[in-house]
Amino acid sequence: MSKTVVITGANRGIGLSFVKRFIARGDKVYAACRQASDALANSGATIIDGVDVTDPKGVETLVAALEGVSIDLLINNAGILRDEQLGRLNVDSIRDQFETNALAPLLVTDALHKQLAKCGKVALITSRMGSIADNTSGGRYGYRMSKAALNAAGKSLAEDLKKQEVAVAILHPGLVGTEMIGGHGDITPDEAAQRLVQRIDELTLDNTGTFWHSNGQVLPW
Repeated sequence: MSKTVVITGANRGIGLSFVKRFIARGDKVYAACRQASDALANSGATIIDGVDVTDPKGVETLVAALEGVSIDLLINNAGILRDEQLGRLNVDSIRDQFETNALAPLLVTDALHKQLAKCGKVALITSRMGSIADNTSGGRYGYRMSKAALNAAGKSLAEDLKKQEVAVAILHPGLVGTEMIGGHGDITPDEAAQRLVQRIDELTLDNTGTFWHSNGQVLPW
């Protein structure tokens, strides 16, 4: 049966690969982004552009475009990565990462949660760099802190949305060769999307709120 899927950060990288995969499955896809790429424009998705998830007006644009839509799956994919090291911290950069990586997914989910269908799902695209137990290399302060905050929000969302019979996945895609990390990675965006979709398909109320690697490994907090 066809599903209705909403994806943020859908114009490139993993977001665009998500769009293509769900379109190929016959789902109705709403692709949210600040500005559509040519590849997204030709994907067959319904594009909602002008959506900066860090801007309240961008979230309002998204909500207005989805008025009356029952959402089976919301994928909070939009994110940014900056490099801060001890001795050269950039507070503005750290703040921007919190706004994009942690606060925006929470606010988008909050704005749309009443439209999530019974047995619907929310997927948060996070990173194992948000794992405190897994941190053995330090650095990347803003990214690590923002993703740890997103993980915490995901766990709370999983508990709160149980009342609606909505499950939440907290997902690390792997080291993916996207523009965000200069194209260097162990897997392609298409491979990452394939594995992430499998994790989403396996998501239930029994495993809601679990922090997963896309390869199926449960990650430590």
